[in-house]
Amino acid sequence: MDIFEAIILGIVQGLTEFLPVSSSGHLELGGAILGGDRLPEESLTFTVVLHFATALATMLVFRKDIALILESVIKLKWNEDTQLVAKIALSMIPAVIIGLFFEEQLEQFFGGKVVFVGFMLLVTALLLFLADKAKNTGKNLGFGHAAIIGISQAIAMLPGISRSGATISTSVLLGIDKTKAARFSFLMVVPLIFGKIAKDILDGVISFQESTFGYMSAGFVAAFISGYLACTWMIALVRKSKLTYFAIYCTLVGLIAIFAGLYL
Repeated sequence: MDIFEAIILGIVQGLTEFLPVSSSGHLELGGAILGGDRLPEESLTFTVVLHFATALATMLVFRKDIALILESVIKLKWNEDTQLVAKIALSMIPAVIIGLFFEEQLEQFFGGKVVFVGFMLLVTALLLFLADKAKNTGKNLGFGHAAIIGISQAIAMLPGISRSGATISTSVLLGIDKTKAARFSFLMVVPLIFGKIAKDILDGVISFQESTFGYMSAGFVAAFISGYLACTWMIALVRKSKLTYFAIYCTLVGLIAIFAGLYL
């Protein structure tokens, strides 16, 4: 992999991680288009690096929120910030269970299953369309809401289901304030990403080599910058109820993927 390709992949990852179009679905479709033979041996490590970059981008966007949360946790205060930590922890449970006990079963949905990805993109499109039409979105986020949103995040581990799209749409359909829905959606994935990175490193699944430093650094920077911009943009879009555009996009890509998988 050269630096230019790494930058392109970093931009794609940064954008699709936050925009509700399914980064995993796009990576699967991209792999199918490329034939799956151009991915390097270090592809898993590269993917982890890109996810680490988008996690840091999220932390930069919500740096003030995170600072307040850490302050409350350190001072052992039970307030809105520490309650948010508890809600995030609650929302992580379904995804953690699947990651720990059903990883092999989940992997069966990956690996060039273009038709499946296409249908899941249609599901994402439906969720986005319904969320865009939702009214009475002024509720505060409760623990029950967090548990339900966590289930939607776990379902979004399937390729083609957008994590941000599923969690934000679920929040809005539950009546949660749209800005708070986006904030919770992006914050809840940060500990999952860091947890996944730590698990892979401890298990020896990924490793870093000096020869790969150049293109991995380029991909990291590209993913970080594009992720920061996409995260900021997505918050504004949710507030203005512009999710239908992404629903149309997911519908078109989903239909193309289904047609290509069945007939090409």
